[in-house]
Amino acid sequence: MSEQVLETAAVTTVTQDSEIDLEAAFQESQVQDILDKLDQELVGLKSVKNKIKEMAALLLVDRIRKSLGLTAGAPSLHMTFLGNPGMGKTTVAMRMAEILYRLEYIRKEHVMLVTRDDLVGQGIGQTAPKTREVLNNAMGGVLLVDEAYTLYRPDHPGDFGLEAIEILMQVMENQRDDLVVILAGYKTQMEHFFHSNPGMNSRIGIHIEFNDYSVDNLMIIAQSIVKSQNYCFSPEAETAFREYLIKRKTMPHFANARSVRNAIDRARLRQANRLLSSGKKLNKQDLITIEAVDILASRVFREGVPDCEPES
Repeated sequence: MSEQVLETAAVTTVTQDSEIDLEAAFQESQVQDILDKLDQELVGLKSVKNKIKEMAALLLVDRIRKSLGLTAGAPSLHMTFLGNPGMGKTTVAMRMAEILYRLEYIRKEHVMLVTRDDLVGQGIGQTAPKTREVLNNAMGGVLLVDEAYTLYRPDHPGDFGLEAIEILMQVMENQRDDLVVILAGYKTQMEHFFHSNPGMNSRIGIHIEFNDYSVDNLMIIAQSIVKSQNYCFSPEAETAFREYLIKRKTMPHFANARSVRNAIDRARLRQANRLLSSGKKLNKQDLITIEAVDILASRVFREGVPDCEPES
């Protein structure tokens, strides 16, 4: 919904001395459609989704207040997303950008995803132009800096990441009306990053924590991925995959939904090799069914290590 519509509705309401219907304004903004899309895309994450809805409500109320001359200063929109990989942080950033664009807090419905390599140069004089180019390209939308804590490397004296941080902080402060910055990364590392960079921490108004998926939620994600690829688990394979997840979650480099997808890809490879080696005539059910043996062949069961670990 445009600001003009909000202003017209608000002015009409005041003139008629009637109540302001926030629910009607919310429905007219079509933000609920975006929240529904997010709910369909990501399993669980109730606290994250509630936080996004709260932010949408704040932005809507802020717009209506402005139309009535009730200014309170623009809300700080820079954010941190704290959590392990594979939690849907990029998806949430995309939906947040849609909400910000729909309510006219940004000019472009665009999320630019970058890492340290996109911002920091290898030599003297390289970092500033790289960082400024990224910021210029992201202006008007949302900039998502993944693994943002890698910008600060205290064990590397003279590291150019500090230069990128300084430029980023300047833009976050001076151009906060035209760029929303989201810093994402592991919770512990991000806490250390902010402790070492209090100026950055002071520019962040919203912190959203992505807690790891439960095994039940990971199984829902797995079933969705398998179905989307026109496969299915046999009952025994489903049991085996649940056991796989229980074991894999305790091992290094677990990346939630990303690890689930990778495990299914490896199961498909084993299934294809098994079918080819069988020498039997196959039917459609054979081609779509992942069996327990395709799961149990994982190194998680055989050696107690992730499949992504290098072979010894």
